[in-house]
Amino acid sequence: MASRRQLPATGRLRRQTRTAELVEGRADSRPGRDPTRPVYVISVAAELVRVHPRTLRIYEVEGLVCPARTRTNIRLYSEQDIRRVLWIRHLTQNLGVNLAGVRVLFELEERLGMRILETLYRDRNRGTESEADSVAEAGEDQAATR
Repeated sequence: MASRRQLPATGRLRRQTRTAELVEGRADSRPGRDPTRPVYVISVAAELVRVHPRTLRIYEVEGLVCPARTRTNIRLYSEQDIRRVLWIRHLTQNLGVNLAGVRVLFELEERLGMRILETLYRDRNRGTESEADSVAEAGEDQAATR
C-alpha cells in the first residue's frame, strides 16, 4: 500500500491561502488573465480543489458546474469553475448544505445578480473574529477581577 507524502506546514498553508483567495475571488489579478478561459483538464482541476475527478463529474451531472469541452470531448475547467467547486465544497463540508441546497443557492444568486455567498462568507468570518475578540475580552475581565 502506497503511503501519502506528508507536506510541510508551509505547503499546506500556501494551499489554504490559495483556496481562500479563489473563494473570495481575489486570485491572480495579473493583467490579461481571463478567469473564464477554460484551461484545466479534469485531473488538474480535481487536484487544485482536492477532490476526486469523479466528484467533478457528479457536480456536472447535477448541473452545478458546466466545464467547457474540446472537440475531442475533454472537459476543461476555468478559474471560475474552480472557484465554484470550492464554494460547493465549502457549503457541503463546512455548512452541511446538500447538493440540492447548493443548486438553490446558486440559482438565487444568479436571479438576484448579486454575490450573496461571498457576502455571507465575509460577514460570517467577521462575526467569528468579533466573537473571538469578545471572548478574549471577557476572559481578561474575569482575570482582572480575581
